[in-house]
Amino acid sequence: MTEAATGTATGGATPSPSGSPGVPAAAAPATAALARALSAEHAAVYAYGVIGGKTSGGLRGRATSAFDAHRARRDQLRTLIAGRGGTPSEAGPAYRLPFEVRTAADAVRLAVLVEERLTTAYLELAADPDPALRRIAALAAQECATRAYGWQPVVAAFPGMPGRDASASPPATTSPATAQAPSQSPGQ
Repeated sequence: MTEAATGTATGGATPSPSGSPGVPAAAAPATAALARALSAEHAAVYAYGVIGGKTSGGLRGRATSAFDAHRARRDQLRTLIAGRGGTPSEAGPAYRLPFEVRTAADAVRLAVLVEERLTTAYLELAADPDPALRRIAALAAQECATRAYGWQPVVAAFPGMPGRDASASPPATTSPATAQAPSQSPGQ
C-alpha cells in the first residue's frame, strides 16, 4: 500500500532525476514536478472514493464534484507528462489513509487534508519557468484551497506552504462552525 494524498504514491513509475529516456534535460525538472502532482492526484481520487462512501446528501454531492475535478486534473497531468516525452505513473491499487475514516466528520477531515496536501504539490509546479505550467499549477492550487475552505472554513495565511501542521487545525465538522470571540475579563 502507499500513502494517500501525500504526493508520494509509489504504485507507479516516476521519472528518474535525470528524466525519462528521450526527454530533454531541461524538461526533466518539470516532468518530475508533474509526476509528483500526478501521484498526489492519484491518491486524491482514491481518497475521495472513501470520502464519498462515508458521506450522504450534500456532503456526498460535494465529494462527487471533488472526485470528478481530481480525475480531470489527473488526466490533464497524464497528458502533459506524455506530451513532454515522459511516462505517466499509474495509480496504485490501494492507498493507506492517514487515519481511519469511520464517520462523515472523519471524511470531511480527510477531504481537507487531501486538498491541503494537493495545494502543496502544486506549489512546486508553480515555480516552473514555463508560463503555461505555472498557470495550470496556480489554478489547481487555487481550486484545492477553495475546496479545502468549502469543507472546513478556516483560512491559512499561505495555503499549501510547508510548516503548517494540518493536524493542528480545529476538528472538522459536517457543517460550518461558528466562531465565538473569547470572553474578556472585566477591566480589559
